[in-house]
Amino acid sequence: MKSLFVHAGSDRYEVLVATLDEARSRLLDQARGQPLTVVTEPKVWSLHGERLGALLPCDPVFVPEGEEAKNWTHLQALIAAFAERNLDRTSAVAAFGGGSVGDLTGLAAGLFKRGLKVVHLPTTLLAQADSAVGGKTAIDVLDQKNLVGMFHQPALVVADVDLLATLDLRQLRAGYAEVVKYGLIADAELFHWLEGNGADLLAGNREHRENAVWQSVAAKARTVEADVSDRSGVRALLNLGHTFAHAIESAAGLGTVLHGEAVAIGMAKAFDLSAELGLCPRSDAERVQAHLSATGLPTTLAETAVDRSRLLPLMRTDKKNEGGALRLVLVRGIGAAFLSDGVEEQALAGFLQRTA
Repeated sequence: MKSLFVHAGSDRYEVLVATLDEARSRLLDQARGQPLTVVTEPKVWSLHGERLGALLPCDPVFVPEGEEAKNWTHLQALIAAFAERNLDRTSAVAAFGGGSVGDLTGLAAGLFKRGLKVVHLPTTLLAQADSAVGGKTAIDVLDQKNLVGMFHQPALVVADVDLLATLDLRQLRAGYAEVVKYGLIADAELFHWLEGNGADLLAGNREHRENAVWQSVAAKARTVEADVSDRSGVRALLNLGHTFAHAIESAAGLGTVLHGEAVAIGMAKAFDLSAELGLCPRSDAERVQAHLSATGLPTTLAETAVDRSRLLPLMRTDKKNEGGALRLVLVRGIGAAFLSDGVEEQALAGFLQRTA
């Protein structure tokens, strides 16, 4: 079992990379002698609910799988479920599923009675390595990814890599893209390690999975602590590839291209654009694309069915933009990401049309 504490402003919470069994005492502390309200998907509950229920009494609330859950209707229904159970501000609710379950549950918990405790029990590699830590919550509105949300830090996060054994390869690969992201942002050694061990990680090597999740969580914690509310530009680096990715997801139809798949394309495009602008070596861009492709992830717009003319208008709505400037996260090389002051719109439009 590995543990660290995240200090997010006035909030402090523990992140465990451990089995659910090892975390049982922490879960009981959060439940405070009451059945734990568990927001989950039917598939996740059928696979893992019995194991969680053997550790403490649970009261499951079911939401749809994936991006379908992240809308006003399901947000309202989840808040109604909290009200039916007469939860109070000492109550805890658990998000037991992937990133979408975590996003929806965190937002509902933050809104209900101005804040319930939320415990994240992520069941996907993407959620364990990235989205369960940091307090970002959101739903999709007006066909735009994560347009409505808030910061609501968790009370506890437990990442049990044994839960990943039931994931299909596509979902594993999508989560792996977020692990790669941490190497590309500020840890060239991690990226080098992934080049040598990523295939075994995806094939089921538990030690490698645990190490990847731990390294990602530690990097995320450091970044969150430096910029809790995403205002100084430090936390924006976590969005490497995401300006492209969110536009791709929206243009393709939310849920069509998995978030991690879109991030893989977005990171490859961020490196391609950086190389084109003379910011990073072309060899680094080629190395990134080669690794992502070798693990089965998409790296080109041609691998999607998106209408390229829709991408730039969607990228204009990105939260990092200020004063009309398109502020993409770019790179000076592997492990050297930075937030640009702005990319000239005409240059970006041309890049989007001619890039692979």
